[in-house]
Amino acid sequence: MNEDPTVNLTWLPPDHLEASPAENVTAAVTSLIPAGDPEPEFIVNPWDIVLCTSGTLISCENAVVVLIIFHNPSLRAPMFLLIGSLALADLLAGIGLIFNFIFAYLLQSESTKLVTVGLIVASFSASVCSLLAITVDRYLSLYYALTYNSERTVTFTYIMLVLLWGASICIGMLPIMGWNCLKDESTCSVIRPLTKNNAAILSVSFLLMFALMLQLYIQICKIVMRHAHQIALQHHFLATSHYVTTRKGVSTLAIILGTFAACWMPFTLYSLIADYTYPSIYTYATLLPATYNSIINPVIYAFRNQEIQKALWLICCGCIPSNLSARARSPSDV
Repeated sequence: MNEDPTVNLTWLPPDHLEASPAENVTAAVTSLIPAGDPEPEFIVNPWDIVLCTSGTLISCENAVVVLIIFHNPSLRAPMFLLIGSLALADLLAGIGLIFNFIFAYLLQSESTKLVTVGLIVASFSASVCSLLAITVDRYLSLYYALTYNSERTVTFTYIMLVLLWGASICIGMLPIMGWNCLKDESTCSVIRPLTKNNAAILSVSFLLMFALMLQLYIQICKIVMRHAHQIALQHHFLATSHYVTTRKGVSTLAIILGTFAACWMPFTLYSLIADYTYPSIYTYATLLPATYNSIINPVIYAFRNQEIQKALWLICCGCIPSNLSARARSPSDV
């Protein structure tokens, strides 16, 4: 008699026997094992492979940013400290995804489940909080342009870093300290072993931070438009030049916020309405775009920065392109 092999996942809920057609998309990749075979076939969920690949790309990409900022003494301004915090958080998130794959198929135990989930939750929480801190820093650099480069700004930046990493570590420690569903499966969320209440709190917190980021970016847009208009009047620019510059700055902010929402909003909303009884394919399909945000972050916040570009060129070829060194910053560079 033939039996279906089961896939042992560490932090996603098991699918039910009454699989729906959409659920069978994942199950279709598994093959039946004849009863006479002495050893069952080792089956790896393709979704786990994709997550592990995403984690590897995240780790490599953000490791470059962390090394550039760490080894370059000139990159110690508040903006670079926050970018480094974001890159470090995404680097740890990528490592967590890799560890999840290893522990899921090689070192299966309850302790590894808790440690892996705690690392992933803490890392992604620090990543989102770092994005909020970067938004606050950008707003302050425009609103308090004359007093921004002061010791008070540096102190405020360090306070933000201590608070966001302290809160993220505490959130990641909750499953390890007992706030998990290992003893009561009925309380599990879409991410096992997180409880439904834990997932709901994380989702609501994300929505509140997104609303705050949206409000700050609206204020930044207003400041950018006002600055661009003042520069246009001082230098007697044409109205079309002013319009193009302002539109570029607003478009950049819209891309930043839109990318963040597109990556995280599906998983956030799904975590609020779903629980462990939902097919795991839906969890995979909403979680994967969230990991893409950690791939996009270095491109948006680090590699677009002129100083980091210079440091990267110096490391790669020992020179700085003339067009890069002569480039002037405009109001659209936000």
